[in-house]
Amino acid sequence: MSSQNLKLAVILGSVREGRFGPTVANWFAEQAGAHGGFDVDLVDLADTPLPLALPPVPPAMDPNLRRPAEMADLTARLAVADAFVVVTPDYNRAYPAALKAAIDWHYTEWHHKPVGFVGYSGASGGLLAIEGLRQVFNELQAHTVRDYVSFPRYYELFGPDGTLTEPQGPAAAAKVMLDQLQWWGSVLHDARRDRPFAAA
Repeated sequence: MSSQNLKLAVILGSVREGRFGPTVANWFAEQAGAHGGFDVDLVDLADTPLPLALPPVPPAMDPNLRRPAEMADLTARLAVADAFVVVTPDYNRAYPAALKAAIDWHYTEWHHKPVGFVGYSGASGGLLAIEGLRQVFNELQAHTVRDYVSFPRYYELFGPDGTLTEPQGPAAAAKVMLDQLQWWGSVLHDARRDRPFAAA
């Protein structure tokens, strides 16, 4: 790819009342913006109604299925992204239902693009959700990068103003993941352009 920045969609997966997710997502969006390799789009799933009842024909069989009109903006933002970072908590050892609905309402929007993760929760730091999401995105022909950012006991790590009390470690982890996303994002961007994938 040229020196043009990649389009990075940072997806905030929690929609619950009183969620801590915006604090984590805003922190990561700042890290991604400072990295210099990305144009960052912070996508808050709370802004889009996400029906849990899916259409009778799955997006894998009909990528252009009729979605609710309120979902058009979300679909367009996912489609133009070159890479994704999913910000997720653990809910009962898994990822939020709204996040899974957003994933399942789409298919080709994820294809051949890299995905990174930022997790936060109690003891696990979101790792249980992240490991489950790796399997989901692999099924969608996305590439999940190895490294991630994790905030175990996040409530002890951020101050009342939403800033990290010890930012060096998380910032370093974010840079490692962003470097991987930039490399894979550039390679896959060029591959999608030069050698479009044709399903059998």
